[in-house]
Amino acid sequence: MDLGPDVPALVQELTRRADPLRLRHDVEHLADRPRSRTRAPEAMLRAEAHVTRELAAAGWLTERQPFDVRWRLGCTDRHGNRALPLKLRLHRRLTGANLLARLPAGDDRPTVVVGAHLDTVDGSPGADDNASGVAALLEIARLLGGLPRPPAVTLMFFDMEELGFIGSRAAARELRRTRQVAGMICLESVGCFLTGPGTQAMPAGFRFAFPGAAAAVRSAGQRGDFTLVVHRRSTQAAAHLWRRAAGAAEPALPAVTVRDPRPDGVLGSLAGLVAPPVNHLGRSDHAAFWNVGIPALMLTGTANFRNRNYHRPTDTPDTLDYERLAAVAVATAATAACWPVGRAG
Repeated sequence: MDLGPDVPALVQELTRRADPLRLRHDVEHLADRPRSRTRAPEAMLRAEAHVTRELAAAGWLTERQPFDVRWRLGCTDRHGNRALPLKLRLHRRLTGANLLARLPAGDDRPTVVVGAHLDTVDGSPGADDNASGVAALLEIARLLGGLPRPPAVTLMFFDMEELGFIGSRAAARELRRTRQVAGMICLESVGCFLTGPGTQAMPAGFRFAFPGAAAAVRSAGQRGDFTLVVHRRSTQAAAHLWRRAAGAAEPALPAVTVRDPRPDGVLGSLAGLVAPPVNHLGRSDHAAFWNVGIPALMLTGTANFRNRNYHRPTDTPDTLDYERLAAVAVATAATAACWPVGRAG
């Protein structure tokens, strides 16, 4: 797939306007304490207020979308890194809210959803997981809000990702019912970059399940300096577009793409039960969109496979790379604005 004549110029313009110091300010404001609807509700309200304020300053209209769900299978939000079977929980009732933002000049074109979760696990300020994603999303709002022709993009800040994608599951169902969604991009733990050799680990079985991606990581000295782009067939063209946009950004970002072989929809989620390495590809809010048949991709710094501070009190703002985080925002904004509608690959 070719970037097209307009995308390199768009990346150059967005790079000129992106501000790493602004990203750092957002992360520092958000990640000075844990944020959780159930464990730290005041911090969540404070985070919501910051997001709403910054979106308004960038010209976006924000809608708070409450949800109330009962008897939902999810997971625990206790800190640390546990195997999936040890994390499973059945939630009797959860009440929360997502934030949805649109530009005032929005129209009826199919929209591209770009989202990040606002909450953290218990006891972690969550600079990388996931203030980095939220800060990138706010920067995307500023970048896209300044374009001459508003793109068909919807921004979403999800609640209760750490409890099992509760907020994004509610959002995906509602969007499926009310809007035509061209695709979704999920920003998950996108701020940690490590340039030393051997700083990137891989899940058990990854080398056998995804030999091409594993070989790319090994050939680069297993350096944790890339963004992993997880996609399915339905978002293969979008993944390649993001990779090339990231390469045109400043600084240029290496990217490794991994194609999840499962189909979108319920069958795809069930297939993960017989292929454990594949389950790592669905560890964020994009999975909720896959499960209702909406094409989606995830951008991530691979969380615990790179960042030793993952789900710990040490996940603090000083551990992130804001120059590269700005490049993530630029590449994502360009991909959302130029989303390859109707092309699976």
